Amino acid sequence: MLKKLLFLLLFFSASAFSYDLPKDPLASVQWDDMYAAFLKEHPAVFDEKVIVHAPVFAEDPMNVPITVDASQLGEVKEIIIFADFNPIPLIAKYYPVKAKPTLSFRFKIQQASPVRAAVLTDDGVWHVGGMWVNSAGGGCTVASTGRLVGDWADYLGEVYGKEWVNEDANRVRFLIHHPMDTGLVPGIPAFYIEELEFETEAGEELASIKLYEPINENPVLTFDFTPDNKKSTILMSGADNNGNEFEARFKP
Repeated sequence: MLKKLLFLLLFFSASAFSYDLPKDPLASVQWDDMYAAFLKEHPAVFDEKVIVHAPVFAEDPMNVPITVDASQLGEVKEIIIFADFNPIPLIAKYYPVKAKPTLSFRFKIQQASPVRAAVLTDDGVWHVGGMWVNSAGGGCTVASTGRLVGDWADYLGEVYGKEWVNEDANRVRFLIHHPMDTGLVPGIPAFYIEELEFETEAGEELASIKLYEPINENPVLTFDFTPDNKKSTILMSGADNNGNEFEARFKP
């Protein structure tokens, strides 16, 4: 029995690193663990074509702006965004079906950490880019402003946003009122938006995104969609981990 357990342990350890890991240009001791947790199904390369814009120092660790741009890679299947040293590393997973592989939002950071975007292309390779973001810390373990004031329930799920028709894409930017609790504050359970989906009124699927606890309170998100009809109204629908549902329409 002991030999069998040892064999299984060695088997799964080997499976977790079935691809040779590239040397991390950010020199993070967590890189191997991040690869094993989120990327191990495909090989990974570090690629300057994956651009991550974020502040070098996060003055407000509860609202760190980030923009990811992988448009130089062409067709993209999935984008995973994570921070190595966050207590909850996974931030978002984006699936740009008919959208540019770009997005912007804000997130919480607990301490200085590499913040990365891993982009899966059609050839089955993760292209990884990122940067160090320094911080005084505490972003994931502080109660939201709405919790402290006590009025978050009055605005839960309200959406404000707009659609702009640009030459190469339809940009949608919106805010959803939600406390986005991480579950790391004593007495406050995790409560966050889990998924948002986007389509046109004609039912054309545009994109979907999975959000996780580190996304900031009352998140503001920006996407660039490429519908067949650039004059399309874009519909958003989603839900949080408590089953609350959200809907919005964005007209050009």
